[in-house]
Amino acid sequence: MSMNIRSMVDHENGLIDRRIFWDESIYQQELKQIFARCWHFVAHESQVKSFGDFITTYIGEDAVIVARAKDKSINVMLNACPHRGNKVCFAGEGKIRSFVCNYHGWAFGLDGKLNGMPANELYDKTEGFNKEDWGLHRARVETYKGLVFATFDEEAPSLGEYLGDFRWYLDAILDVDDKGTEFLPGTTRSLLKCNWKYPADNFVGDIYHALWTHLGAAEATLKEAGGIVVSNDNSYQASVNGHGWEFSLANNFGNAATMGDKDIIKYLRSREQEITKRLGVARGKMLGSVASGLIFPNFAFLPGYLTFRTFLPKGPTETELHSWTLVPSEASDEIKDKWRLGAMRTFSPSGILEMDDGENWEHATLGNSGYVTRNQKLCYAMNPTKGEAVPVDLPGTVTKGQLNDANQRLFFKRYTEFMEADTWADIPLAESKY
Repeated sequence: MSMNIRSMVDHENGLIDRRIFWDESIYQQELKQIFARCWHFVAHESQVKSFGDFITTYIGEDAVIVARAKDKSINVMLNACPHRGNKVCFAGEGKIRSFVCNYHGWAFGLDGKLNGMPANELYDKTEGFNKEDWGLHRARVETYKGLVFATFDEEAPSLGEYLGDFRWYLDAILDVDDKGTEFLPGTTRSLLKCNWKYPADNFVGDIYHALWTHLGAAEATLKEAGGIVVSNDNSYQASVNGHGWEFSLANNFGNAATMGDKDIIKYLRSREQEITKRLGVARGKMLGSVASGLIFPNFAFLPGYLTFRTFLPKGPTETELHSWTLVPSEASDEIKDKWRLGAMRTFSPSGILEMDDGENWEHATLGNSGYVTRNQKLCYAMNPTKGEAVPVDLPGTVTKGQLNDANQRLFFKRYTEFMEADTWADIPLAESKY
C-alpha cells in the first residue's frame, strides 16, 4: 500500500515527517517511484576507457554492470543472470571479454547479449526458446561531459531535460578546459548505518552544519585563514528539478584549502583567469570554493575537493557510499596525486571531515527509532533571506544566502513529486534555457 507522502512533507513551511527516514513501506515505495525512474550516475567515462573495461555498481538496490563494448558504446545492464538470477560479475572493476555466470555457465557479451551456454543443443531443441530474448536486461544510457547516467524507465525524459539548467553549474567543474576531466583510479566503498536521504539532504544545501560539525577540523587545517568563513553575503543556493548547489561567489578557495596542500591552491589560482574567460565571472569563482552539490536523488559532489559520491540505499537504515576523486585531465601527475591525498585526508572513511558527517547521519537515523520520537516533525524552516532580491543572473530557482534551508526544502518537494506521481507526465520539469 502506497503511503501519502504529500501529507508528510510540508516543504513550504519546512516541516518533515520523520517516518520517511525509517519506514520500510516508504523505502519500498522509493525504490519503485524514484530509483526505478530517475537518471542515475553510474560511472565516469575514464573508468571504462576501452574495450573490455567495466565497473559494477547499483541503481537503487538493483546491481548493474557498466561496460565498454567493442563498438565503443557504453552499456549498463542488470548484474543478474536471467536463468536463475545469480550475479554474473562479482568484481568491482576490471577488464574482461565476457561475463560468465558461476551457476550454470551462461555467457554474456559486453553488450549484454547471451552468447552461449553449456549443452547449448538442449536449448536448440527447446520449442519457443530464443537466445536473443535472454540477454542481460539493459538500461538507457546517456552521458554529460564525461559523466555516465542510466535509467531503466523507457518513459523518462532525456538526460538533458532531466538535468536542465543544472548543466550550467556542472560546467564549472566539467568544462573548465578542452581536455575535460577524469576520475583518479579506484573506488572507495564504505557502509553507513543511515538513511540515504540524510547525506543527500546534507549535500544539496547544508553548509550550516560545517560551522559546528567541522569546526575542529577547520581550525586545525585553516588556522592561518581563520577557519571556515561562511556568511549569507554574496552567496547563494540554486535548485533545478530537485538538483541543488550552494556556493559563494566570494571565492577564497576555502574547501580546497582544508586539503592541506598549498600547491593545490596555487594551481587553482593559476587557472582562475582562464576559467573566467571561458565560463564567466560567476563560474570562475566556483571551483575550489566552499560549496556542495547534488544531482537528484543521490549523486553528490564537493567542488572544492572534487570528490564525487553516490549514496546507494541498502534498506531504510543503511547506505553504501561509493566515492571518487575527479581531477582536470590537463593537470600534472604531481597535482593529481596531491588531490588524491587531500581527498583521503578529508573525505574518505578515515578522513577528518567524513567521519564527522557519518557519525551525525547514523545517529540522526537511529534517533528516529523511538515511537514518540518518530512522531515528531523535523525542522527545515531556516529562511533568513526570504523576499530578498538576488543581484546576479543565475539559472534555476535561486535563493540568497548559503545559510538557508531553501535547497533542502526544494529537494523534499521534488522527492514528494516523484513519490506521488503515477507517470512521468505528472512530474514537472523546469523549462531549460541552457
